[in-house]
Amino acid sequence: MMDPIDKSILVSIYSAKFESIPNPYEYAKNRSLIPKELFESRINKLRNLGFIERSEIALTFLGRESIKVVLVGGVFDILHPGHLHTLKAAKSYGDVLVVVVARSSTALKINKLRIIYHDEIQRKELVSSIRCVDIAIVGFEGTLYKTVEYVKPDIIALGYDQAHGEKEIAMNCRKRGLNVQVVRLNTPIPRIKSSSLKQELGSSIYDI
Repeated sequence: MMDPIDKSILVSIYSAKFESIPNPYEYAKNRSLIPKELFESRINKLRNLGFIERSEIALTFLGRESIKVVLVGGVFDILHPGHLHTLKAAKSYGDVLVVVVARSSTALKINKLRIIYHDEIQRKELVSSIRCVDIAIVGFEGTLYKTVEYVKPDIIALGYDQAHGEKEIAMNCRKRGLNVQVVRLNTPIPRIKSSSLKQELGSSIYDI
């Protein structure tokens, strides 16, 4: 089993590239108490072991294989306890939780009657503030598989009420050369849904 500090450094290197942070320590220092000197010494150790590239701070194939990346997607317009449970459950499957926030245009294609209070950048910022979320990105336009090909997760976690089928997603990923496990998450509070909250609160959500 890999040392937790070493694994957290590999996670930081993987995650920093999505935030366009050239120095992974800048990402890591906001999420852990690892001193910079220890971080740098472990970088050298992991480089010598073949987990990090020699020429740059990037994961080798071995380094990437040493962490498990979980992808979960949604609109996340009004965050509620159901979302928090889903995200924590998704994170339990791996080391890195990547949350894909749907573009407003994509969400409206799925349901043209949907009311969206926050644009995708605001929703990304909301999701990023949740402790268990390592990376939040705005999804690509069009098919969800563009985003899957970009992230290359090991696991895709579906919410209990998301329409996509596990077998369908796994099959389409295989067609794209991606070996992805697809899991369906449960919720202890299915009665709490964004759509019902919006229906009850309407525009008064801004008065809370």
